[in-house]
Amino acid sequence: MQMEKVINCFRKSPDAVARLICFPWAGGGSIHYARWGNVISSSVEVFAVKLPGRESRAKEPFFQNMQQIVDEVIAALLPLLKEKPFALFGHSFGAFTSFAVADALKRLHNLEPVHIFLSGASAPYSETRIKTPKRSDLTDDDFLKWLISIGGTPPELLANPEVLNLFLPALKADLHVVENYKCDKPENPFLSCPVTCFDGKDDIPHDLQAWKDMTSGDFTVRILDGAHFYLKEAGNEKLILDYVTNHLEASQMDYF
Repeated sequence: MQMEKVINCFRKSPDAVARLICFPWAGGGSIHYARWGNVISSSVEVFAVKLPGRESRAKEPFFQNMQQIVDEVIAALLPLLKEKPFALFGHSFGAFTSFAVADALKRLHNLEPVHIFLSGASAPYSETRIKTPKRSDLTDDDFLKWLISIGGTPPELLANPEVLNLFLPALKADLHVVENYKCDKPENPFLSCPVTCFDGKDDIPHDLQAWKDMTSGDFTVRILDGAHFYLKEAGNEKLILDYVTNHLEASQMDYF
């Protein structure tokens, strides 16, 4: 039951060579990524993480800190992560949760993904990130102004007070988690897998290079057209999914 509560998987692929575990952006649900399971190659099974306070977990209280997310995701997925190769994908807030989960998996269980795909975020220990103003404490009006300024939120959602009342608390709760997540820059890389960073070229600048400190493996940066939610655009989504599929299929040749 724990697995069904925490993970949304639209298409089971028992013969998949690898699993892609996707972490939502702040305030986001699991549907966007779960849908990837229907369009990506059957060689990859997509697991979309579903956090409390939204979708089928709407009545559950939001998590207050990163440790709660890490503990829940690992508890739900550990047996499956030992079963076959896996990769992590996270955008924005999801990049931080991907990092925190990868760190805990390595430290506590000596498990490592075959690839980590990070998107739209500076590394949590980078100066750029540490100096980012806190947004979760803003009044709703100021928060909305900021939200409109970064783009990516559908205008019809912003214009609908009822929907906003559901959406804003989840977004603020996730930002509270990430704004209070502290971690030191790794003295030595704790992973050896490849890390790929994606970003939208019109987004605010992120310190992508700082992510390199987490791995001794290959490190790649891919900049795509668009702003913060560039990955929602169909052309970019196809580029990302093709890239992910190619790398996961190729990694299996090294794995076995």
